[in-house]
Amino acid sequence: MFTTVRPETVRAATTATYVAFIGSGFAFASWASRIPQVRDQLGLDPAALGMVLLAIAAGSLLALPLSGPVVTRIGSSRTVMAMALLLGVGLITAALGSLAGVVPVVIGLFLLGFANGAWDVGMNVQGTVVERRLGRSIMSRFHAGFSLGTVAGALLGAGMVALRVPVAAHLTGVAALVVAAVVWQAGRFVADHDETEPGAGESAPKVSALTAWKEPRTLLIGVFVLAFAFTEGVGNDWISIAAIDGHHVSPALGTLAFAGFLTAMTIGRWYGPALLDRHGRTAVVRILAVIGTAGVALFVFAPHPVLAYAGALLWGLGASLGFPVGMSAGGDDPSRAAARVSVIASIGYCAFLAGPPVIGFLGDRITVLRALITVAALLGLAALIAGAVRPPVDQRK
Repeated sequence: MFTTVRPETVRAATTATYVAFIGSGFAFASWASRIPQVRDQLGLDPAALGMVLLAIAAGSLLALPLSGPVVTRIGSSRTVMAMALLLGVGLITAALGSLAGVVPVVIGLFLLGFANGAWDVGMNVQGTVVERRLGRSIMSRFHAGFSLGTVAGALLGAGMVALRVPVAAHLTGVAALVVAAVVWQAGRFVADHDETEPGAGESAPKVSALTAWKEPRTLLIGVFVLAFAFTEGVGNDWISIAAIDGHHVSPALGTLAFAGFLTAMTIGRWYGPALLDRHGRTAVVRILAVIGTAGVALFVFAPHPVLAYAGALLWGLGASLGFPVGMSAGGDDPSRAAARVSVIASIGYCAFLAGPPVIGFLGDRITVLRALITVAALLGLAALIAGAVRPPVDQRK
């Protein structure tokens, strides 16, 4: 049982959680929308670009194993505030570094990735707390907020490209806006732990952290999330590049393909709760995996750019619920939510480590567009193991 918290406090925390998700998505998509311009400024081929993008994943993978104990110790509010500041520093460093060379960009992206990894766990933990306080499932809508932020960031990026606004000016402004909004709102989070809950004693977090890595269901959910993270991450990093180089559209239209992908993912996440409540997690994510596979194939093999845009929409829809469903599954047991979310996110983010170099190296050999078909194989794996996200028997309604 929770101690009593005023309804207006919970509503404020709900709004603050949305802001954290939206701000994270907006910052990331703002960077992603300018990848083609940074590539051109630095003169990178696909393999080199893949290695540069690897810095984001490396930073995230370093942060994620640490984030569970950190969130447990200082709380999701302080974690998100600190990581918002660090992300701002990283984004500005990468933006200004694009004028100087590869090394400062890599440093900036590493900081961005580190901040994003810990921020991600912090805001997801707060999301599970707010869900329990509200007594209803809204996790996928928080992730829809993330996607809404990515759509806004991508559309703004497309506008900045069309207006020829320099990368450094664009991303520095984004960093200032995101830091100000998220630091302010994260202070309104509700407490992660309730001392009246069973297992809330000082020794419980240590037990959960040790055992989470040994739980077969948690590890399988992590692999499931990895497959969907690869699907989402490859779309974030490479759709605009593939559209420009493979389908020969203009840079602005290539960025709009990215925006279409993100828009479809946002729609799927916003309307996902009704489907999940009606049909269950496993059935819904399996169907979405099939839709995503069809979308990737259409995007890759489309004979005309219009059909490729349709493929990007199906791809985004198919990718929409995998990550939030995995996070919700990790939080099924409130007493171990922080540890399990950290483990699942750590495994899932391996996709962001593998995705950029895999697509980059394959792109050098068979073109970036054709390399994207690897996404379909991961979606097939996700469909096979989707049973892992089914709630435990004693928690089903």
